[in-house]
Amino acid sequence: MRQTMSMAAVIPNCFSLCLALFNSHKLTTLVSTPWKRTCTTHVICHAKKEEKLVVVGGGAAGVYGAIHAKTIARHLNVIIVEKGKPLSKVKISGGGRCNVTNGHCADNLILAENYPRGHKELRGSFFNVHGPEDTMSWFSSHGVELKIEDDGRAFPVSNSSSSVIDCLMSEVNQRGVSMQTKKNVTAVSVLPGGKFLLEIKQLPAGSIEHVEVDYLLIASGSNRQGYELASQLGHSIVEPMPSLFTFKIEDLRLRELSGVTFPKVKVRLKLDSLQKNIPQLTQVGPMLVTHWGLSGPAILRLSAWGARFLFSSGYKGRLVVDFIPDVHVESLKTSLSRHKLQFAKQKVINSCPLEFGITKRFWSYVLERQGLSGDILWASISNNSLMSIGSLLKECAFEITGKGPFKDEFVTAGGVPLSEISLNTMKSKICSNLFFAGEILNVDGVTGGFNFQNAWSGGFIAGTTIGGLALQSQS
Repeated sequence: MRQTMSMAAVIPNCFSLCLALFNSHKLTTLVSTPWKRTCTTHVICHAKKEEKLVVVGGGAAGVYGAIHAKTIARHLNVIIVEKGKPLSKVKISGGGRCNVTNGHCADNLILAENYPRGHKELRGSFFNVHGPEDTMSWFSSHGVELKIEDDGRAFPVSNSSSSVIDCLMSEVNQRGVSMQTKKNVTAVSVLPGGKFLLEIKQLPAGSIEHVEVDYLLIASGSNRQGYELASQLGHSIVEPMPSLFTFKIEDLRLRELSGVTFPKVKVRLKLDSLQKNIPQLTQVGPMLVTHWGLSGPAILRLSAWGARFLFSSGYKGRLVVDFIPDVHVESLKTSLSRHKLQFAKQKVINSCPLEFGITKRFWSYVLERQGLSGDILWASISNNSLMSIGSLLKECAFEITGKGPFKDEFVTAGGVPLSEISLNTMKSKICSNLFFAGEILNVDGVTGGFNFQNAWSGGFIAGTTIGGLALQSQS
């Protein structure tokens, strides 16, 4: 029967079997088949055509992308080049717990609104391909159990970023991804055949090697070397600047409140009126008083949305805080008047209006800002002073003199414009077989796990796209 079968019928079937067995590493079975000569010819061809992917950057996006590229195309030689320690930002994020993602954004349109840069573009297929649920499912299936806190932030049950790092590095090792540290890709060019020629320098100040690769994934975060590589390959760069930072406030009285938290405030940013097209910058959420100024989720989100405007103003401006956002100003003043009548014979400092969640320390600060002694009786406070207290609680102004002094910003606004890549593949529109993922793009999210989700989504899309292309090249 085999002799009467046409070669046109035999060869495709033979090739399919060869490819399947080759990808399964079962070459011993292949050699024993009746089609030994034809099949072996195909296998030798594939074995010689080894393709290589270099991932620039060993952060969340780069490692995740490398894992998924190697998962799909096991024959692909995948190398991660990292000049420092892999996953260093994962290690310190969330106070060492690693805020993996946000579990309260099932609607991708709502999810996209958490990205000051990218909220319009990310409304499309980006999170549909690999969103928060996919991320949580992947980590869970790889041994990292996650918990979702009340505000939506997802952390490892272990409360340790080591769980996430160990999981990712285990996959790197099991998949056969090569992690090369203390190296820096210093230059890149495109060869006539379409491959990339990378100049890789051993750190510190060591030897230089030149490597030809078929695919290049730049996931170098906010590292300026990544921007330079993108520029060398024809991409433009939106000027990088800090996002997600705290505010420095020069107020000696405020420093005495260091450590005081407010569960819910409304903060509004007012900048130099000479700047044009400044949107209404307002956020609601928790706020923390530090020894240098103000921090907490509400402040960090406000800094993200106002990052470019604050940069242009030299990080100078006015912050207006509503400490009781759920109470109308007139209702507040009425309540203060009732409080005055009820506690007329008591000292003001000893009977602060607790119904509004005001602590004694903060109440003392309010009285001092109004020039009132805490030892006076409630009956002695004029109605005008009472109204001023109410106004201060609803519109308390602070002068911003700069960013927090400890360079604690974790995120950068700016990078490769999203208009220059295809978000459904993370592939460059300018240079063939060039991909981007993570913070190198002009995408940044507010606090709450959104920046890591950008890294997981982009890394997954880029990795699976590259893996698919590598498989096609083998067929």
